[in-house]
Amino acid sequence: MNKDIESYNKEQLASDTEICVHLMDLINSNLTEAQSKIWHAHPVWFLDGNPIVGYSKLKDSVRLLFWSGQSFDEPGLRSEGSFKAAEVRYTDVKEIKETDLKRWLLKSKKIQWDYKNIVKRKGKLERLI
Repeated sequence: MNKDIESYNKEQLASDTEICVHLMDLINSNLTEAQSKIWHAHPVWFLDGNPIVGYSKLKDSVRLLFWSGQSFDEPGLRSEGSFKAAEVRYTDVKEIKETDLKRWLLKSKKIQWDYKNIVKRKGKLERLI
């Protein structure tokens, strides 16, 4: 368990803490080979130094973000930003569909864009897997 992520979760309101803890548990159990840390003030999981998935507390929800999620071809994920990220937002832990989340986590291992080297490539993303 990552103590910094546990602290982040405990700092949220009770209903948001419940969402964050559930997301953390599902991510940890499905991405056992990933490294996790607080990155840019939010919990993020990495594979070989490449950001894969993370979540953050927004004003009205908890956002789960997949850095390569636009390439997953999943109707439950919405495009986010100008790169390849996609998100889903939760306001209640009951909204988390574990079957969907597990499928997305599996895809996050198989479909990756190289965010780790985006600065070196001057903003150009290349597909890794």
